[in-house]
Amino acid sequence: MKADGEDRYDVVVIGAGPGGSGAAGRLADEGLRVAMIENELVGGECPFWACIPSKALLRPVEAVGESNRVAGVEAKVASTQAVLDYRDYMNSGLDDTGKAKAFGDRGVEVVRGRGRLDGPGRVAVGERVLEADQVILATGTVSRIPGIDGLEGSGYWTNREATSMAEVPESAVVLGGGPVGIELSQAISRLGSSVTLVHSPERLLAREEPAVGDLLAPLLSEEGIELRLGAKAVAVAAGDDGRSTVRLEDGGEVSGHRVVVAIGRDPRTADLGLETVGIEPGKRGIEVDEHCRAAEGVYAIGDVTGVAPFTHVASYQARITCADILGSPRPADYKAIPRVVFCDPEVACVGLTEAQAREQGIEAVTAASDLSATDRTETYGRGLTGGFGVIADRRREVLVGAWAVGPLAGEWIHQAVLAVKAEVPLPVLLDSVSQFPTFSEIFRATLEELPA
Repeated sequence: MKADGEDRYDVVVIGAGPGGSGAAGRLADEGLRVAMIENELVGGECPFWACIPSKALLRPVEAVGESNRVAGVEAKVASTQAVLDYRDYMNSGLDDTGKAKAFGDRGVEVVRGRGRLDGPGRVAVGERVLEADQVILATGTVSRIPGIDGLEGSGYWTNREATSMAEVPESAVVLGGGPVGIELSQAISRLGSSVTLVHSPERLLAREEPAVGDLLAPLLSEEGIELRLGAKAVAVAAGDDGRSTVRLEDGGEVSGHRVVVAIGRDPRTADLGLETVGIEPGKRGIEVDEHCRAAEGVYAIGDVTGVAPFTHVASYQARITCADILGSPRPADYKAIPRVVFCDPEVACVGLTEAQAREQGIEAVTAASDLSATDRTETYGRGLTGGFGVIADRRREVLVGAWAVGPLAGEWIHQAVLAVKAEVPLPVLLDSVSQFPTFSEIFRATLEELPA
């Protein structure tokens, strides 16, 4: 520590992703002295390799899909390079100069390097030691790489290489049928690649209500994505022709010019010095209480906590942490966190599945409707398929979950999000009026189908 107290802070944040940067900025705005440590890019995974570039790649091909469902309209991607250039604009060309300066202008000291706890109230960055009253851990996650024989030498991609690709591969094998695998499969496929998606479970989005995967799978197949569900990759062999062959547990094989790994992510807890403050991370990450406290004087927020791997959850936890540090504590409530897959059609879910509700002892009742339950579907385009479903607590007469598959589902799911969050009584929801014609009308139509 320097004699003049230069390395003494109110708060030190390790990690400058959405959670860490959100907390750092908010606390600095309140007059606290804040240092934010980042070993890569200020902004983290989301703006540079995940949420933003993936949506930038998906939006052009989604617009083409939407247009071609409208009578009298025919559209195509006129320039793949223009799509990639737009992606580069959206991810700032992987340059965080502007973001770092913006935080500096707000009073946050951005420290470049790898931060590590060095005992209570101490964070080491190289040979420098920063002291702080509070430390916030916001280190995020890393791509989970399976121990598949031959994968390491195959030149595989994770989401980072896929969303920053300089050119679209002629063909690809995507390992994983969760949100990332589905989004990348559709983006790469619609940009001209031949894509095979390999997924160990029998159903896409296996953690969601079964109807979601059942609706989505045929739609992806119809547009040319080969689905190998219930198939496990056990080996990868790189060929002389630039293709990699993936051998499956059932003896089958698939091949592509790129193997894309999208099977999940692991918390970034290694070499954080957690043991110096008495923290023992679990398999899912750093455990926190309802105020995001991980230990005395130490908070953890975002994906590293394993609570829910979403940017909006990291930002929410940042607000919870700041409220606690600033003396206005309030508990976190995760029961109504929306989960959206930005494929075409979109998938959106909130709350519990029926199985999860029953595991919690809830007397669950369900109802579902096809998209045809609203006239908006026919006005929006031809051949639209999808649906909406709800899970209700019969005894309390409130919603505990909902799912949607359809155009802009990520927007109109929020009616259900608020209903689950506020525990709005079903009679109130049934008495609500939605604008005609909108997809939101399907909400009340589905509620009317719930068993009495």
